[in-house]
Amino acid sequence: MSESEHIYDVIVVGSGGAGFATALGAADAGLDVLLLEGTDRWGGSTAMSGGGLWLPDNPLMRRDGVADSREEALAYLEATVGDQGPATSRARKEAFVDGVADLVDTARRHGVVFTRAPDYPDYYPERTGGKIGRAVEVDPVDTRAAGPWWPTLRTPAAMPVKTDDVWLLQRAWSTPAGFVRGAEVVRRVALSTLRGRRLAGIGAGLAVSLLRAVVGRLKVPLWLESPLESLVVENGRVVGVRTVREGRPVEVRARRGVMLAAGGFDHNTAWRRKYHGIDGDPSGNPGDLGGPIELAHEAGAALDLMDDAWWGASIAAAPGHEPAFIVGERALPYSIMVDARGERFANEAESYVDLGHHMLEHDRGGAFWLIGDARHARRYLRTFALDPRKNKAMADAGILVKASDLAGLAHRIDVDPDRLRATVDRFNGFARAGIDADFHRGDSAYDRYYGDPTVRPNPCLGPLEKGPFTAFRVVVGDLGTKGGVLTDADARALREDGSVIEGLYAAGNTSASVMGRTYPGPGSTIGPAAVFGVRGARHMAAG
Repeated sequence: MSESEHIYDVIVVGSGGAGFATALGAADAGLDVLLLEGTDRWGGSTAMSGGGLWLPDNPLMRRDGVADSREEALAYLEATVGDQGPATSRARKEAFVDGVADLVDTARRHGVVFTRAPDYPDYYPERTGGKIGRAVEVDPVDTRAAGPWWPTLRTPAAMPVKTDDVWLLQRAWSTPAGFVRGAEVVRRVALSTLRGRRLAGIGAGLAVSLLRAVVGRLKVPLWLESPLESLVVENGRVVGVRTVREGRPVEVRARRGVMLAAGGFDHNTAWRRKYHGIDGDPSGNPGDLGGPIELAHEAGAALDLMDDAWWGASIAAAPGHEPAFIVGERALPYSIMVDARGERFANEAESYVDLGHHMLEHDRGGAFWLIGDARHARRYLRTFALDPRKNKAMADAGILVKASDLAGLAHRIDVDPDRLRATVDRFNGFARAGIDADFHRGDSAYDRYYGDPTVRPNPCLGPLEKGPFTAFRVVVGDLGTKGGVLTDADARALREDGSVIEGLYAAGNTSASVMGRTYPGPGSTIGPAAVFGVRGARHMAAG
């Protein structure tokens, strides 16, 4: 197949996890595949992420003798996701669970080296079917495997870390286990350097691994700067796309189907205002503007969950910088999060999607602050505060505020000092008792995963007593939008009446999520994105 003919079996729009997984499954089945990327950088939000995939009952668990089952996975999805409409139907939940093994086995067959994060819990491990250790990620990979593609990765930063490192690294200065893991990461860096390697883990590592399999081994062409301009529809069937190739309009035909896997609409401010009521402070791919969702809708596709996102809390962006999505730092002792009145409003350590929902429900668009005492700053590695230049920019913008005492801090963040003092005194009492009677911080194994086990009686609670005190302005952030094209168990696009739009598929954040309005476990974005990518490819191959 020569590119000049512009006819392929499968066209994939988007080069993140869902797109690469579709291309992987289709090429594995012997189909001719073309990958289109609308921007000048490949990898999408996947390359910017932690790189984990939540894959219940996966082959690596069975290999390691870790108990899980189809029945437990589905029970957990019902207990967490529930029924949020057709995107979360029982058939789609079953399709996700049943597609896990095919994704993992196919990726491994083409050189992707997966490993488990054995200590990472589901986000609601105490609920029916909840487990610890369902998350999967790649071993750090030598970025030389990407060859000339490396400079055009969405985030070409080589860090040989895994998600399984992060929870320990944040307390590298305060616990023996954290120190040991920090030393291990340093050793990993040193050895790779001595061997002339440049290792990348997390999202960059996953993206490179998928590129090596799909573009390198399976020889799938990837066109950068080739945005989707329109869908080609004939007799109600999608038969191709119109795009751009080297600056010139091109029509590309698809014998089997077109997969839309180009992310959500997180950076489309007009849509954010329309569907979410806020401008948004996203941490995903800046190329996610919603164009493919709009084109699918124009072709008759139903949309669902457009009012939701993969919410969380982020440190507000200073001028010239991006917002910093925060996860583990919220669970660490000696810190609280308060609203504009100086009061706590949620369990700071809870799942980030829950915290984001609580922020929206409590005070949409309001001011929030993460406040810590001197020990929070001294004992823990806070990813959002590592760059002195960024810290100065935050301080200049009033996002980072310091004071020697709580009263002074309250005045500087425009909060009533007496109310903040009362909030802190109440929290300090909970910290000494080890029980958060207001919001149950530290009750869940998920909370405690990011806590400090040397702090007792509750690893997530520590009194705020020692100055100086620091406050960071927090906003409602997200890892991407959650709404999009409604699809069936094989990722086929559906109309409002439930009928299938032949030849059109969607996966990842371009589609309405099977996870509904929650986030069952680490990697609940990329996991189903990749699974439904492969499922769509298998359906196209069978057709």
